[in-house]
Amino acid sequence: MSRRDWLFAAVVAVPLATLGAAALPSSGSTVRLTAVSEGSSHHHHPWRSHSPSGTASASSTASAGASPTASSSVSSSASPSPTGSTGTGPTPDEFIDIRQVRPSAATPRPRAGASRGSFVARCGRNQNGHFNPDNFIVAPGVSNGAHHTHDYVGNLSTNGFSTDASLLAAGTTCQAGDKSAYFWPVLRVRNANDTTGQDNNLGKILTPASVTLRFRGNPTTKVTAMPQFLRIITGDAKAATNGPTNARAQWTCTGFTNRVVTDKYPVCPSRSQVERILDFPSCWDGVNIDSANHRTHVLFPDAATGACPAGTKAIPQLHEVLTYNVAPAQSRAIALDSFPEQLHNPVTDHADFENVMAAATMNRAVSCINRGRGC
Repeated sequence: MSRRDWLFAAVVAVPLATLGAAALPSSGSTVRLTAVSEGSSHHHHPWRSHSPSGTASASSTASAGASPTASSSVSSSASPSPTGSTGTGPTPDEFIDIRQVRPSAATPRPRAGASRGSFVARCGRNQNGHFNPDNFIVAPGVSNGAHHTHDYVGNLSTNGFSTDASLLAAGTTCQAGDKSAYFWPVLRVRNANDTTGQDNNLGKILTPASVTLRFRGNPTTKVTAMPQFLRIITGDAKAATNGPTNARAQWTCTGFTNRVVTDKYPVCPSRSQVERILDFPSCWDGVNIDSANHRTHVLFPDAATGACPAGTKAIPQLHEVLTYNVAPAQSRAIALDSFPEQLHNPVTDHADFENVMAAATMNRAVSCINRGRGC
């Protein structure tokens, strides 16, 4: 190379190197490179709205018939979750300080003829450690059909091979002859060295501090008894990829229950507990105890009025409230068990129920609800 050519190359290379250095992040920054392919769509959430600054903001609603939505922003100074770097989620932007969430919309006000009472099923909080990764409603006859661990209260025999007959013959943790199966995915605290668990569901399982299973009335009419063996699900275990249509997750903190988020984990102040709320559909078609998609036989009431759709009748609505003691240092290290491709997204929270109450217990529940009593 001639001296002239060498000098020309040096002059061009200097500004190019300068430009390249300017485009690189500082040592304290993180660059996320996302490869999009046909098989990786589960990492993308097209239905979620994010501003250019990375904050999420949407109206928040928490009624029996509406899916609540995230309602504030995540501080840019928030420290990331220990699990955010593992590639399995949840990610730092899926946590939010509950004090930054706007108050939720009001629920429908009761009208004349409403059923204003309630009935509480007292079944404990899984102190006996009844866990398995099965789901006999959605994946009957399959071990590990859920690919995530469920907490169980009520029926002592519930697993992937449960039938109406086996549930009826088993014992229960509930009072008053209630052999119903109540279950939901466990909540864990994770750290970088977790090895216990499977299907990317790792970490210490948190036993709920409290579990309240309350059957409620309808704001427009009286309720009728559920048939024995009625099966109901709420939420969508695959909502991160399916979208929000069937998502029913509700996350909040004790003392802040007028502020509810769906696609965020709440970061609670000191002395406040993490709270999950799981409302079940309560408008039964009057005929079927299950359906092919486990949804069309029991629908949600209208979000604005609370009225059931034409051709259905109101039954007691199962309203589950789960609370957890989470230390401040662990507030961004919690993770809901999920299918592996759902990446522990909080929007995937869900629950399942089969009614195996004795007829006398169900009739008492209906009487209490319709007469406006608390039982």
